[in-house]
Amino acid sequence: MLSQIQRFGGAMFTPVLLFPFAGIVVGIAILLQNPLFISEDLLRPDSLFFQIVHIIEEGGWTVFRNMPLIFAIGLPIGLAKTAQARACLAVMVSFLTWNYFINAMGMVWGSYFGVDFTNDVGGNSGLTMIAGIKTLDTSIIGAIIIAGIVTGIHNRYFDKQLPVFLGIFQGTSYVVLISFFVMLPLAWITLFFWPKVQIGIQSLQVFMVGSGSLGVWIYTFLERILIPTGLHHFIYGPFIFGPAVTEHGIQVDWAQNMQYFSQSTESLKALFPEGGFALHGNSKVFGSIGIALALYFTAAPKNRAKIAGLLIPSALTAVFVGITEPLEFTFLFISPLLFAIHAVLAATLATTLYHFGVVGNMGGGIIDNFLPMNWIPMFHNHYGMIITQIVIGLIFTMIWFVVFRTLIIKLNLKTPGREEDDEEIKLYSKQDYKNKKSQDSDSSKTAKEDRKLALPKGILEGLGGSGNIKSLNNCATRLRIEVIDNEIIETDAYFKGLGVHGVVRKGHALQIIIGLHVSQVRDKIEQLMKEDRQNNTLSEAI
Repeated sequence: MLSQIQRFGGAMFTPVLLFPFAGIVVGIAILLQNPLFISEDLLRPDSLFFQIVHIIEEGGWTVFRNMPLIFAIGLPIGLAKTAQARACLAVMVSFLTWNYFINAMGMVWGSYFGVDFTNDVGGNSGLTMIAGIKTLDTSIIGAIIIAGIVTGIHNRYFDKQLPVFLGIFQGTSYVVLISFFVMLPLAWITLFFWPKVQIGIQSLQVFMVGSGSLGVWIYTFLERILIPTGLHHFIYGPFIFGPAVTEHGIQVDWAQNMQYFSQSTESLKALFPEGGFALHGNSKVFGSIGIALALYFTAAPKNRAKIAGLLIPSALTAVFVGITEPLEFTFLFISPLLFAIHAVLAATLATTLYHFGVVGNMGGGIIDNFLPMNWIPMFHNHYGMIITQIVIGLIFTMIWFVVFRTLIIKLNLKTPGREEDDEEIKLYSKQDYKNKKSQDSDSSKTAKEDRKLALPKGILEGLGGSGNIKSLNNCATRLRIEVIDNEIIETDAYFKGLGVHGVVRKGHALQIIIGLHVSQVRDKIEQLMKEDRQNNTLSEAI
């Protein structure tokens, strides 16, 4: 059950990866339309500059304005066991069908459900537009549920063989056919129950915002502590992209009001208190530096050069783009205690920042989030808040450093560079593996391809071959695998020797920490598995 939940959580990350670039585009475009930074002559509606910036901004809003549709299409990429592209098509058609059913039922029986479909979308109407369809505003929740149901139908019936005379309905057509009749009662159920859910969500929003610092601490702690399980997606998703504290999610509502916030001299905490639930990125920026320094200075002097090669790219990745897993998993495997302390410090940092008036949309790193969405547009009228944030953040950097260094030395934790066996250091370093492989002077195309496939092949062999893999998925940095027989899986040392950052085991479920190129590794593993199955089929035929 846990592996399925983890698989679902990992799949949610596929559409999430689209938001950083879109956020940067929107943030810069809004900045370029702010009279505090740009001459008013350039901001006249008939100005070519204004028109070009406006056009670019509208393109940047694509992801934000179509989140439910994007989540619906994106989830099957991670959830479908085979034919992911066809699964995406089936989910898209079924999701649109579901919304058309809701629209038709609402127009005909709206009074029965207590929903007036003649109202304009937005506001308190509970309605929205999805792909030109006026429907109930179920945010990403509806998209996730429909995508999960239809992908489940796809996994079960896509390969089902029908009689010859019904052959035209096989595959994707069969999945869509079944889903069509499933969407009909689901639309009725949605119309009956969702308006009541919307009332509950509104109450939750009031409660979460009213909880103040306590709510911020609990949210941030859970978002960090659940990272090893892969369930943190279910914590931040409803806050950042869903309706937990704002109608359209913090990401969208902050961006839509960013122009007004930047020009107002009123406290941002008063204008947007919900922004306290999007401060978890501060631990990525400020905490990662303190952790990296602690790991470096507790390593044996002779090993620090090697450790720096491991820590610097991991820390920079965390600080600039908000991907912390390579760094966090570096110490998670040695001592879960350190990770628990890390989660407590992250929550305490976010709460402290909120107490001193810091709010915003700060769930990522400096490049993709802090600068374009917060610091640059807000600096003119809210520079005091930004300075406060940086000062408190750097103080916590030192706290992270002192706490981690003290615990590592006090408990004699075998963090990288402190192992008695020098060979162990190499197990943590992916660069060592790459360097070793690059020593081969053969520059032919075949040799290059072999080097590219070395890691996927090694992982597949370590997992017991394609026949032992029940499901394969990935999130931002990790492969998520469910195996049939976990007794034949190679040791953690084997996988680390291939250059991965670590392995998490939970029964038949495994997580292999690869890095930001995990999607490419997964694709190559799936390619190898497909070739293996074809070879086995050919052998059996012969």
